[in-house]
Amino acid sequence: TQQVIAYESGVTNTVDPLGGSYYVEHLTNRIERQAYEYFRKIEELGGVIPAIEAGFFQREIADAAYRYQKEIDEKRRIIVGVNEFVEEEEVKPPILQMDPEGERRQRARLQKLRMERDNERVGQTLAALQEAARQENANLMPYILDAVKAYATLGEITRALKAVWGTWQEPLII
Repeated sequence: TQQVIAYESGVTNTVDPLGGSYYVEHLTNRIERQAYEYFRKIEELGGVIPAIEAGFFQREIADAAYRYQKEIDEKRRIIVGVNEFVEEEEVKPPILQMDPEGERRQRARLQKLRMERDNERVGQTLAALQEAARQENANLMPYILDAVKAYATLGEITRALKAVWGTWQEPLII
């Protein structure tokens, strides 16, 4: 359908095919009002960080997901192929088969890397990254790039940062 509309209507030949549409303008204005209402709520909570700590975004996402699914289940929101115009025959998606040798090859490459790289330099770059992470508002990108250039792995870089900051645990708000 999209291809028919695109090719036969010429809609793709203009920058704004719905330019001047009162309905599109109405929808745009409504979305803009709703966005500013959200911004106001976040500001009332003290900004983004306090809102995260209070579980505001987690709660909003959970509530929206619940409402969305309920609308689908009650057919107040139609999703073609899901709750309307559904094919009766069961579809069996293909199961991804992993290469059993893939893990072995990856472990061997990692072991070879760790043997061939300058591990003292890797340790120095990771220590420098941790020191920078302890500083407030430090730009960590140069330190991360130094570690990457020394062939530190993503896991090693992540562990270095976790050693300083720990692991974020999203507050569970019910």
